[in-house]
Amino acid sequence: MSNKKNIAILGSTGSVGTQTLEVIGGNAHLFNVFLITANSNAFLLIEQALKFLPQYVIICDESKYAEVKDALSKTAIKVLSGIGSINEMVTHPDIDVVLTAMVGFAGLEPTVAAIKAGKDIALANKETLVVAGELITALAKKHQVKILPVDSEHSAIFQCLVGEEDNAVEKIILTASGGPFRGKTIRFLENVTREDALKHPNWVMGAKITIDSASLMNKGLEVIEAKWLFDVHPDQIDVIVHPQSIIHSMVQFQDGSIKAQMGLPDMKLPIQYALSYPGRIKNNFKRFDFTSYPELSFEKPDLNTFRNLGLAFEALRQGGNMPCIINAANEIAVAGFLNKSVGFLAMSEIIEQCMQQIQFEASPVLDDYLNTDKETRIFAQNLIKKMPLKALQF
Repeated sequence: MSNKKNIAILGSTGSVGTQTLEVIGGNAHLFNVFLITANSNAFLLIEQALKFLPQYVIICDESKYAEVKDALSKTAIKVLSGIGSINEMVTHPDIDVVLTAMVGFAGLEPTVAAIKAGKDIALANKETLVVAGELITALAKKHQVKILPVDSEHSAIFQCLVGEEDNAVEKIILTASGGPFRGKTIRFLENVTREDALKHPNWVMGAKITIDSASLMNKGLEVIEAKWLFDVHPDQIDVIVHPQSIIHSMVQFQDGSIKAQMGLPDMKLPIQYALSYPGRIKNNFKRFDFTSYPELSFEKPDLNTFRNLGLAFEALRQGGNMPCIINAANEIAVAGFLNKSVGFLAMSEIIEQCMQQIQFEASPVLDDYLNTDKETRIFAQNLIKKMPLKALQF
């Protein structure tokens, strides 16, 4: 790593994006911020740009373009706007790694563009592989691009597999904290609020992923992502609830031995590993102390109460555009819950109805994914409008 890597951060103002900049800031001799993007948080984007002085800044919300442009007018930074600019800029020849931390489906097209341009992908946007895993992995293979997972669970699996390329994997075991409602009943969940669901016990994350963690949909999306990242069958993926979030995930090999990756819950470590791979960088992150955690516990997930995880497994088994359907339906359902227009349990109802009603495509291409996403969002929004009042508890 004698030369600096130029990093493009898609979604620099979110939780993963801000922590990525912390990692880069602590390793300025190894990494250079080349491009940062934000959806609408112009204030933080401007602050980041003035601190890290990237070559390019993109604000997706075009109404904020003049504000960002004016604030950076005394610098050499080039300011652009709109998702089209992101799709174009990720192909820049000077970029080495594109870290995709955009929220939801929006990350798909920029990731496709970056892969086609031969850029290694540090993937924090799990929805990209959920929606179009077959397409993305085929493109990565064709263009000889590395997809380096940033999610703590997938980074853990990736690390466990290093050096095991010739050994058959029997099972991948994804760990889940269980979220703020672990052990709660359906009756309890009928009345939980937005504020209740945003209180994650272990991780500090953005609002959407925090709600997904509370409903276990985040783990369901990770199951689908794991299938494509590690080329395994759905039946080779298990989920186990591990409330302490110290073991980030495990791999069981054909001889029965299990490797686990452990550490304190801190997203900066998997971010740093993805950027520095195949090397490891010395840091001053807090170290794990076994004596502080004398007991590590494990339990099966409650699929009857938290239906989203089971729905994700079903979508993965069906394949085709079904994971795209559940992703779009979930994004609309979560947005509805966050704006208090739909209850917590109703999110699963919305997802299931979309799975039953949206047209199934067994062998989708990119346009099919785009059309499925659009159709599902419209259908889910209409479902919310027609829901009985009892479903609107929050």
